[in-house]
Amino acid sequence: MGIFALLRENFPLLHMEEDFSLSRHTTIGCGGKVSVSASPSDAEEAAELLSFLRRVHIPYAYLGAGADTLPQDEDTDAVLIRSDRLKALTPSKDALFAGAGVTGGALLRYAMAHESGGFEPFAGIPMTVGGATVMNAGVAEGHISDLALRVLAVDGGRIRTFPLSACGFGEKTSVFQEGIFVVGVLFRTRPSSPERIRRRISDFLDKRRGLPKGRSMGCTFVNPEGESAGKIIDDCGLKGRRIGGAYVSELHANFIINEGGTSSDVASLIDLVKDEVFRKRGILLREEIRRLSFSAN
Repeated sequence: MGIFALLRENFPLLHMEEDFSLSRHTTIGCGGKVSVSASPSDAEEAAELLSFLRRVHIPYAYLGAGADTLPQDEDTDAVLIRSDRLKALTPSKDALFAGAGVTGGALLRYAMAHESGGFEPFAGIPMTVGGATVMNAGVAEGHISDLALRVLAVDGGRIRTFPLSACGFGEKTSVFQEGIFVVGVLFRTRPSSPERIRRRISDFLDKRRGLPKGRSMGCTFVNPEGESAGKIIDDCGLKGRRIGGAYVSELHANFIINEGGTSSDVASLIDLVKDEVFRKRGILLREEIRRLSFSAN
């Protein structure tokens, strides 16, 4: 019995899709297909699904907005668990709960309607709440870790609530990168007028307008402390370097643009940049993007 039929038999109400295209659902625009994508509708369904997949040893991985994700070229017989049906938005006093599938745009619109400030730094970032939490997304003016109070997640098939102190947030990292599925986040909020929120959103969007256009994963590498990864790459003469359909942006060297290339092209170019920077500067760049991998554990 195939994976899709097996899941349909055991989870008749689970929203699923066969032959899920990674090239169509990642911003880098490359990658093969996954045999099944599954979208739990709540924490309980996610926990039951993950427990089942672990019990029968079916490989799985997670996908949010697909904005910082590099998939593999090969088709994969596995399950991709998505958060796109986890879209709850619930305000409370000085706080807001957002499901993992809520997009950055939806979060900002809801916050503005409820006069809740603090989310403006995420304007223009292609993200879902879940993926942004996993990566501790943000800019200099604010990260997920600056707003999160608690994270609801599924860890090893168990539903858990992680207080901020247990989230392990760091520079583009968190404990949720260790195979933990984020269901939703309780954020602290502060009162703000719609006019001020709108003005700050406009300011952050203005800052992003100068970033490279085209298919990319955003910034490829984390900035080393006190330095700019893009400037380091530029200083090493790597702007415009190309492998197949992937090239280092001439506008911002921390962006790799894909023009019809493969995941292998992108991965090879990332490795080349890391090798050249280490050879010339002795700096080992840390990848900000996530290379999609499937595990049955």
